[in-house]
Amino acid sequence: MVVLLESAHFVFSTAAAHHFAQTGLSQWIRPALGASEIVAILLFLTPGGRPIGGYALLLIFAIAAAIHFLRGQFDVGSLIVYSMAVIVCMVQNKGPIEVPLER
Repeated sequence: MVVLLESAHFVFSTAAAHHFAQTGLSQWIRPALGASEIVAILLFLTPGGRPIGGYALLLIFAIAAAIHFLRGQFDVGSLIVYSMAVIVCMVQNKGPIEVPLER
């Protein structure tokens, strides 16, 4: 839910648009990245769409981290935390891990 709210802020906020304009990147990147992230999150929140949404989120987070790195901004800790949360949720969704007991 946190990522959904942040994505909506990124896409619809005039302050975010102004801040993004200062990066010098094309203006189409912000709505494209934010909207695809919102779609991926909504898929991720549905039980049947969790794998597709999860992998899409991981790809989007990787693209966002790459953009930050190329701009010389190396503080991507929140993207790493979000990625790990997605991975944990995807693994948790597969059911319990069975450990064979020795006899």
